[in-house]
Amino acid sequence: MRAAILTEVGKPLEIVDDLEIRGPRSGEVLVRVKNCGICHSDVSVADGLGGAMPIVLGHEAAGVVEELGAGVSNLAVGDKVVLTPAPPCGHCYWCQRAEFSLCEQTSGIMTNTFPDGTTGLSRGDQAVYRGLNVAGFAEYTVTQAHGAIRVPEDTPVEIACVIGCAVQTGVGAVLNTAGVEEGATVLVMGLGGIGLSAVQGASLANAAKIIVSDPVAGRREMAMGLGATHTLDPTHDDVVTAARDLTGGIGVDYAFETAGVADLVTQGYFATRNGGTIVCVGAPPIDQAIHIAPAALFTVGAKTLKGTLLGGCNSVRDVPRLIALWQNGRLDLDTMITQRRPLSEINEGFDDVRASRGVRTVLEI
Repeated sequence: MRAAILTEVGKPLEIVDDLEIRGPRSGEVLVRVKNCGICHSDVSVADGLGGAMPIVLGHEAAGVVEELGAGVSNLAVGDKVVLTPAPPCGHCYWCQRAEFSLCEQTSGIMTNTFPDGTTGLSRGDQAVYRGLNVAGFAEYTVTQAHGAIRVPEDTPVEIACVIGCAVQTGVGAVLNTAGVEEGATVLVMGLGGIGLSAVQGASLANAAKIIVSDPVAGRREMAMGLGATHTLDPTHDDVVTAARDLTGGIGVDYAFETAGVADLVTQGYFATRNGGTIVCVGAPPIDQAIHIAPAALFTVGAKTLKGTLLGGCNSVRDVPRLIALWQNGRLDLDTMITQRRPLSEINEGFDDVRASRGVRTVLEI
């Protein structure tokens, strides 16, 4: 099949037509990928995060079920599905504690393999890794049946694909991880796909003030259309001072770092009120660290610092819920897709992300 493969960090992705894929095993399905968004995490792997190579990246995908493995009864050939990088098994230690995005099967996000260590992809006698548990930059992918969530037949998959990562992560971070309550004050730092989804999550939660910060004017303007109440330009504004001024000197109830920049976590910490919550949503480069000093200030401020994976979503529950919100006009997916490209232009799409052009580039596979 045709696919885009990363063979070495720092090099362009290579389009090949000889990638081999095994059929679905028990409990798995084969999906023909129609569309896949380019996430900042994909670019981070290509630019330096590294890992096992060669690899097929892409984890924000949607398509159509082509083949069922033995025992699969919840899907049928021809179903439209959104794929998720964090498929919950429903019975492991974490799923039993309702921590679905931490399911033991999500280990593939880090290992780029199935739980048994295989990849299901190869070129000749060389294994090819399945990036971030999906491998969506290819014509076909195999996934666990609970990793392919059926959506209504009239759902356009070129739009629904962004739910796979950006929307689950951003909306979920607000509603699931932080549990933002009605009337709360929120700061969102970074307005890519995840940040704008967090803005929409805060709007769904009926937050009283939704303050956003991003150096790109177009993204700030887009955020206002999606529910933001105040915008800040971090190249000119002191975000901490401004956030405190906008909340009567107290600080925001919740701050979300959605750009994948560790220093913004510290900024969010100082912009948050005593007893407030800072949520780390983005994926900073591996060499970045979070510094909070003095430590005593963290103790007496009684603040909460939380991480989140895929917004703490149970994809089986949350993907249909997000689709329903979109159908009802309460969630805007269309606006977030600012560029569409064929698979052959994947490297140009990666450049879109690097240059902060638009919000989401979606590939037609």
